[in-house]
Amino acid sequence: MKIYIPIFLLAFSLQSFAQNFSGQAFYESKTTVDLDAFGNNRELTDDMKKMIAERMKSMLEKTYILTFNKDESIYKEEEKLDANPMGGGFGMMMGSFTPGPQYKNLKTGVLKEENEFFGKQFLVTDSIRNLDWQMSKESKQIGEYIVFKATAMKKVNPNDFSMARPRRNREGQNKKENTEVKSDSTEVQDPMDLIEIPEEIEVTAWFTPQIPVSNGPGEYAGLPGLILELNVYRTTLLCSKIVMNPKSAEKIEPPTKGKKVSREEYITIVKEKTEELRENFQNRGGRRGGGRF
Repeated sequence: MKIYIPIFLLAFSLQSFAQNFSGQAFYESKTTVDLDAFGNNRELTDDMKKMIAERMKSMLEKTYILTFNKDESIYKEEEKLDANPMGGGFGMMMGSFTPGPQYKNLKTGVLKEENEFFGKQFLVTDSIRNLDWQMSKESKQIGEYIVFKATAMKKVNPNDFSMARPRRNREGQNKKENTEVKSDSTEVQDPMDLIEIPEEIEVTAWFTPQIPVSNGPGEYAGLPGLILELNVYRTTLLCSKIVMNPKSAEKIEPPTKGKKVSREEYITIVKEKTEELRENFQNRGGRRGGGRF
């Protein structure tokens, strides 16, 4: 990992924060979705697309708060009153892949997070998985902070449907023919056949050595400065405000709610439940969304 940051800048920052300190970083999250890319949407008018986008806004635009000190942090979504909640199975499905409060301990390398999956609460314990960050000479300014660019490739959980994209065309011009045949058939097409999960994605982070903590939003860490902007697939997280040494801030403590499971155990639970839902859909006459964990 090559670092091009001027040594004097990093040394000055570290000296300035040699004493104990704490802070809060507020992040605005925005995720884009291309409605035209999924399936045959010729029936959707511009007004219908606008209505769907408005209903999905609560899932696609969020505010998060990272409360941190030198060694620990807690990352939570800021609670807001949702005027247009996205209910039903789709809302429940997508909400199940959005973690709740996430706690990181940089000294021990432990990550704990609460996850609600189809109405059941889980407490997931994992290790902080630092990516192989590649530094760049590129820099810019975010607010009053100078930030530097770093990129890394990240492997994607094959059950993380928040990363879903339209399945790539592997058959060239036959895709159109196959779509037309299926649209004329009485057979209901499995929605899972229309999407795929990428094996890996590129992550771009912009961090500032002026706040020398190896921390950032969500699961991300491992850079010589706080991450102020993060680009992950279709989602951008941008820090809108930083409060250093706030007089009143949430106490940094690991979450405690839910059944205790490891990351591997949780992935298995999600996979089995997803396969059950898919089987129920294919059978059509069976139970829908039922079953036990």
